[in-house]
Amino acid sequence: MAIVGYDDIEFAAAATVPLTSVHQPRRLLGRSATELLLDEYNNPEHKHQQILFTPELVVRASTHLPSQLVQR
Repeated sequence: MAIVGYDDIEFAAAATVPLTSVHQPRRLLGRSATELLLDEYNNPEHKHQQILFTPELVVRASTHLPSQLVQR
C-alpha cells in the first residue's frame, strides 16, 4: 500500500513515515487569487482568467518499499 497527500504541508516530511505529497505553490496561488480579486473589483472591464500552476510530486518513504522487502 502507498499513501500520497496533496498539499505537502510541513508535517508530511516530519511524519514517522514521511508522506509522499503533491506540492502546490500556496503563496503563488494566494497572491494570484488576490490580484485577480482586486482587478475584478477595480476594473469594470475585468475578464475572468484561468491560471494553471504546475504541481510537483515530492516522493518520500510512504511510496517506497524498504529495500529488504523488494523481490529480486
